[in-house]
Parts: sequence; C-alpha cells; structure tokens
Amino acid sequence: MASLVLKNRRATLERAEKFVSAEYFTDINLRGRLFGACCPVESLSYFLAPSRILYEKAVTREFIPAKVGDSFGPTWWTAWFRVMLTIPKAWKGEEVHFVWESDGEAMVWRNGIPVQGLTKEGEKISYVLTEKLTDEEPHSLELYVELACNGLFGAGKGSMISAPDPNRNFTLYRAELVVFNRDVHELLIDFEILSDIAKHLGIENQRSYQALYTANKMVNACDVEDRSTFAEVHRLASDFLQQENGKSQHTVHAMGYCHIDTAWLWPYEETIRKCARSWVSTLRLMEKNPNFIFTCSQAQQLEWVKNCYPDLYTQIKEFAEKGQFVMVGGTWVEMDGNLPSGESMVRQFLQGQRFFQQEFGKHCCEFWLPDTFGYSAQLPQIMQGCGITRFLTQKLSWNLVNEFPHNTFFWEGIDGSRVLTHFPPGNSYAMKCQVEDLLNTVKNNKDKGRVNDSAILFGFGDGGGGPTQDMLDRLQRVENTDGLPRVKQSSPETFFSILEADTTMLCTWVGELFLELHNGSYTSQAKIKKSNRKCECILRSVEVVSSLASVQKDTFEYPSCQLQHLWRLLLLNQFHDVLPGTCIQSVVEDAIKFYEEIQSNGNELLKEAIQCLLGGSVQETGKNINVLNTLSWERTEVISMPRLEGDEVLALVKVPSVGFATVTNPLVPPHPVIVTSQGDGSVLMENGILKVAFDSLGRITSLSHLLYKRVWGHKWADLSEHGFGVALLNDCKYGYSVHRNIMTLSLLRAPKAPDATADMGHHQFTYAIMPHAGSFQEANVIQFAYNINYPLHIVPAEPSVSASSSWSAFSIQSPAVILETIKQAEDRKNALVIRLYESHGSTVVTWLHTSLPVKQAVWSDLLEQPIGTKPLSIIDSQIQLSFTPFQIRSLLLTF
Repeated sequence: MASLVLKNRRATLERAEKFVSAEYFTDINLRGRLFGACCPVESLSYFLAPSRILYEKAVTREFIPAKVGDSFGPTWWTAWFRVMLTIPKAWKGEEVHFVWESDGEAMVWRNGIPVQGLTKEGEKISYVLTEKLTDEEPHSLELYVELACNGLFGAGKGSMISAPDPNRNFTLYRAELVVFNRDVHELLIDFEILSDIAKHLGIENQRSYQALYTANKMVNACDVEDRSTFAEVHRLASDFLQQENGKSQHTVHAMGYCHIDTAWLWPYEETIRKCARSWVSTLRLMEKNPNFIFTCSQAQQLEWVKNCYPDLYTQIKEFAEKGQFVMVGGTWVEMDGNLPSGESMVRQFLQGQRFFQQEFGKHCCEFWLPDTFGYSAQLPQIMQGCGITRFLTQKLSWNLVNEFPHNTFFWEGIDGSRVLTHFPPGNSYAMKCQVEDLLNTVKNNKDKGRVNDSAILFGFGDGGGGPTQDMLDRLQRVENTDGLPRVKQSSPETFFSILEADTTMLCTWVGELFLELHNGSYTSQAKIKKSNRKCECILRSVEVVSSLASVQKDTFEYPSCQLQHLWRLLLLNQFHDVLPGTCIQSVVEDAIKFYEEIQSNGNELLKEAIQCLLGGSVQETGKNINVLNTLSWERTEVISMPRLEGDEVLALVKVPSVGFATVTNPLVPPHPVIVTSQGDGSVLMENGILKVAFDSLGRITSLSHLLYKRVWGHKWADLSEHGFGVALLNDCKYGYSVHRNIMTLSLLRAPKAPDATADMGHHQFTYAIMPHAGSFQEANVIQFAYNINYPLHIVPAEPSVSASSSWSAFSIQSPAVILETIKQAEDRKNALVIRLYESHGSTVVTWLHTSLPVKQAVWSDLLEQPIGTKPLSIIDSQIQLSFTPFQIRSLLLTF
C-alpha cells in the first residue's frame, strides 16, 4: 500500500479522470458502461416544413422514411419525425431510455403532449420511458419528435455570434432504445466530485490529497464487469463526502435557472419553442427531485407558453403552487437597463407584475436581470415603486477595466432609494454545480466577512436548456462536505431573507452600475433605436389624448385592450438583445414589423381620440387648424400648416400645456424658407457620418470616429460651465461621449455580427445644438429636448371655430417637474394616473393646475395602488405637490 500512497499526484489524478472519461478508453472504463443493451427503433419517418407547425397539424401530414445519419434543413426549418418503438420483454426490471442525438434542438411528444426537450449542447439526449419496466406497462409506443433546424445558439457561420448560415443542415446521429444503468450514473457523479476536489483544492490543501487517494481506492475497488463491486465503491465516496463542515463555513444557495434570451441568435418564434423544450425538461426533474427549486423570469415567455402549450402551462402552475417553479423578475421581459425610457421601465414592471399577480397570485419581490448591458441609476427607485426591494444580476463581472468591488451590497439610486443587491460571485448565470463553481463562489466573493451566504444560478442558459439531473446529483452530494462551502437548494425568498437578517456590515453603491463593455449597443441598429423612441412617443400621445377624451366625453371608450397590446409589443422589443441591436437580421425584421404595427395602430387610435375630444371642429382639410400639445408647458413654435390648395405655409402658434389652440388665417411668409447653409442654423450634409462632435463654442466637426469612452443618454446631453453651456438634443440617438470641451453624438454604427447587414441603407434623424446662457436647468434644456421628440399635433378645423379658442387640461407651476404620463388607471374607468418627476435635482414644492372635474386625488405607487388613505387637498382646481431631487411620483385622480 505504501507504493500507492507515494504515487505521483498527476498520474493518480489522471487515473481517476480517465476511469470516467467520455473521450478516452470508453471501451473499458466506467463511462462506457452507462448504457447497457440497446435496440433500434422499429420505424422512423419524417417530413420537412419551412415554418413551425403545431402538433395537431403535424400528425396529419404525410411522413416518408428516414434513417440515422440523415441530415435535415435548411436553417430555421422544422423536421417532424414519427417514431415507432417496441421495448424488448427481456428488459423487464430495467430503466429504459429513448436516446435521440442530433445537432438540432428537439422536443419529444407523447400522446399529444410535450414531454421532454432533447438538446445535445444542453446535455440532454434521452427521454426516460420507464424507470423500471414491468409486464403491465405498454411495450409498443408511438412518439413524435419535433426537430428545430438550429442549434442551442442558432446557426452562426464560422463562430457562434456570426450571422447565421442560411443553408446549414442538421444531422441525426442516434435514435434508439437503451437500458440505462442508474448505478453506473451514480458512480460517475461520485468519481467526478472526488476528482474535482482533488484537482481544484490544490496541492497546499490536505483535503485535496484525501480526495485524491479516496478516488484512487475507488478505482481499485471497481470492476466495471462486476456490478456487485459498485456498492463498495459508492460507500468509499459517501464516507468521504459525509465528513462535515464546521459551522462557520460559507453557504451557497443553489437556484435552478434557465436564461432564455427572448431573441438573439434566433427569432422570436423559436424562443417560444425554446421555452417549451426547457421548461418541460425542468418539470421532469421536479417530478423526481421534490427539493429542486427553479426560478423563472419574463412574463412574456410565460404568456407564449400559456397560449401555445396550454397543457404544459397547466403543469407549470401546479409546480408553482408547490413552490418549486418560482416566478422572479416582475418585468414583461428582461429588458435593456439603459435605453428604454423611464416610463417604459415602469411599464415593464406594471405589465409584468400584473401578469404574475393574475396568473400566479403574487407579485415578484426580486428584480432579475442577469444579462443586460448596464443599469440606470433610476432603477432602484422604479423597483421600489413597483414593490421590489431586491435585485440580482451578474453582468458587471464582465467589466473590461474596473473590477466591481462588491457582490452583496445596497444599490442606491440618484433619488436615494435603496435595494439589496447580489451579484453571484461565481460570475455566471449558467453554472453546472461542479466543485470548481462552488469554490469560485467563495474565492471570488468580494464581501468576505460582511456576508456568509452567496447564490449560484445553475442550468444551461442564453439559448435555454436549463438544469440537468447531473447538476442536481452533484448538489445532493456536496450539501455539507468538509473542504467545500455548505450547499443548499433555496428559493430567492429564502436567500434574500437570510441576507436581510443582518445588513449592518454591507456597503452602499450610489448611482449608475456602468458596464465597461458592449458600449456599441448604444448605437447599433439605428432603425430599432429610432422606432423605439417614436413608439414610446406615439403611445404616450395616445394615452394623453385618450385620457382627456374619456373624461370630457361620455361616448368615448378608453382603448385599454389595444394599448396593452401595443405596449407589450414595445416592451418585447426592449429585450436586452433587441433594442441594443445585438441580434440577427431576422429578429430586426420582426422587431420592425412590431414597431410598424405600434405606429400604425397608435396613429389610428390617436386620430380617433382627437376627433372625439375636439368633436365637430375636426375636418379633413380646412383653412383653420387645431394644434394639440401633449406636454406640460406652453409652447410657442413655428409649424407647417396645410392649406386647401394642398401646399403648406408656416405659422407661429402658441399652444397651452396639455391642451389645444385653434389657429386661423396664419401669417404666410412672403417667400418659401429653405435652409441649406451652416450660417442659417442648419446643415445639409451628404456623407457617411458616423459621429458628430461639437466643441463648447458650437462649432461643428464631422468625424468618422473618435476614441472617447461612449456612454448612454436619451433626449439630450449638456456641457456647461458657470453662466454658459451647450446642449445636444436629438430625436432617436443614445450614444454620447464627452472629452474636455468636445461633446460627441454617435449617429450610426454598422457591425458585421451577428447581423451582417446592420445599419446599411438610408437613415433620417434630427439632432440640434443649443448654446444657452446659465445652467441647463435655467435654459429649459429638458423642455426643448421634449419638444423635439413630441411635435405638436396639427388637425384641420371648421372655419366657424373661433381663432381665440384654447384649452389646457394640466399645467405645472415649476419647470423642474415634468408631467411624463397621463393614462387611465388599470381596472378603474373613472380614474386617471398622472406620473411626474423632478428633473433638476432639487427639492420642489409646486402646484398642479387642472381644468378637469377631479373629485379626489391620492398618491399611488408605480403599480397604481394608493399610498395611504388621506386624499390631497384640491383648492381652486390646484393640487399642491412636493418633490425631492429626481423623485418620481404618481397621482391617482378620480372623476
């Protein structure tokens, strides 16, 4: 035995690893005994379709013979297979699997119900037909396999994130019945864990050598040809793993997760099937592992499954009732954290939380956003206003330069709101529960001594897939093993409650969580960026005018259902690989179609609301016009006015806040105004501009690129010194950089992956340079930026309408407060929600004036639930409001 103890460490470790290797010596090692007897399927037939076909229609199609080794395609097509199989009677008492191995993603259907997802890349290649075959069970079966002609990560040509190869074929490598040797599987997990402990604890750790020599003993004791030796081998592993930790050991809370990008390297429609494949596999694991807890975010994906896979959705709700299938996030999708407007962020939570409440009976308490490209400093306040006090993400571990200093901390927004935040220290949201994952979770934890608990999210992700039985088996063995952290399967509620029990040592991070990576996503896919901004604006206008019409006109029905549908389309396109422009061409095409639907239907709804609000004063053409302003300040602007003859004239109009004015016989300039020169204030340029840069004196420079750090912004940016500044305004751009006195706006960017056609073509956009005296607050820069994004609505009016007629629904006394939203309250036809925010960073007491017949006003949260019971005083049609710096507040007005 002395010679065994003195063996070379590397040779001993390799001996144990090769004994279970899937690559080496599988003809004689333990891995090669995982599957026992096998037999081919009785028959295999298929048909190909260019589109995704429902099961009910697929089974009625004509199937032709197929065989193992055949390839199917092209990319994004679907191959449906009918599989006839007969289990040999001699396999009585055995665990029998149907093995399907291909490089496409597959779903097994049995008796008209999806039962198992099979994806080689996700380590799922078999469907369990029976755990112990009996005479009473059916031996002859018919299965259907739906094969998507794409991999787990799409079909990139040359590399994963390259543009898809449209002509790729996907091969069926294996389709057969096998006897699965469960005892071999258990030993493989034992060997893997012992070998990994030996390898990853390192030569300086005594426990590493104990694991190494235990693994060596296991190899000595195991005869792969004699299953009677297996019990002793398993006992050796169990004796080692049951040596417990001390009470001070760090605890890792393992939560099942399956990050499914709602669109990325595959189209939206494929995501629906990815959800079904991933979640049906998760349910199979729950049936066998009652302690397994799985976290699921993104209400949109659940709604897709509800509509397309109702039987599966019913099962999901059953496991949700048991506390195993846990809803997290509270948003419609895992959206980008920078580019949606503040109101869009609110709507992500409003639509998401309402869905979770209606479908599963509760709101989410944790915001779940592992994979987005940065996090706005307003998110803590928005979370708090939507009933969320906890936040989990991971992406900042990807920073290129500055390593983020915490894993568990309070994140404080610019208004002072705080949420308890956790970054899993393993730096991944797709862990496999291997020993290295657990050790990295402890090693990487930047808050050692402050907290003694961390989370790991386990399961294949991005392309879906989710957890596997191997992962759960690993967790079961290392719950309390000396040398490793303690491990327990937890829900987010359990984990965060433990963190909340003692936060006295936690640090606080104030302001934005900036990701030093993917900054090109502020500019890529300019059409998506522009459409997002325009759709945010049109939906706001529809809500404002529809709200006014619903209060003023008894005959008007607020378009709640239509607006919800359009908002959900917009929120869907704000997913963190769509709005940032990091998706393939077909996703861009889908997104543009959704934007076109929003704009078309939104404009129609706006027209109907304006006509109802203005009544008989609306004409198709006319000498007079109504000018509608949806913003909360009076506007004096030059407008273009159509005349009866069909040409246009310019008119100077003054329009009250959130109201309209009628203009008649406008002054017509003696000559047409055509601005083409720089001296007149506008510049017509025809070249391939990617960026424009302005120095503090307002001079314009055209540049192909600048090596400044790019940051995100929305409608405006400002560079000021005492008494003077320059603002840069735009109607659809998001990428800015500032270096000394140079301010830059990124206009276009044309990356070649994953969409090789990105940003090729014609683009139209507006930006403006605005020199000003005083600070940006004093110069009303924010108001001017809103004016560019929300043009006045011009509607021809009857000639009889008085030129002096005007009407204002709402006005705000302080320019620091922006009235962002006017909408009908959810589920309340007699109430409006008015959302305002303080924009200057000041403490403000101001008045909201309204001409509407308000009966009661109360504060509400962002989910439109009243805060407190005491209504606000309404004096002379005015309501006194108070704001702290950058505070968002919502009023619930009852009529």
